[in-house]
Amino acid sequence: MIAAYIDEFIMLCAGAWMTAVGLGYVELPVPPNQPWLANLVRQFKWTGPLLMLIAIVLGIAAPS
Repeated sequence: MIAAYIDEFIMLCAGAWMTAVGLGYVELPVPPNQPWLANLVRQFKWTGPLLMLIAIVLGIAAPS
């Protein structure tokens, strides 16, 4: 039971970090020869909140 909540907490923290990076609050240095990495960072704008939403839904639906 506790392990499930730890998993959701880790997902929530990862989603918060991804959102912060995607919105530019946390700087992730992108080398100039890595355009795919810049594209990935732009995708964090929507994948971070989605991951946080999934973590919250799983936390609420977790069996007690």
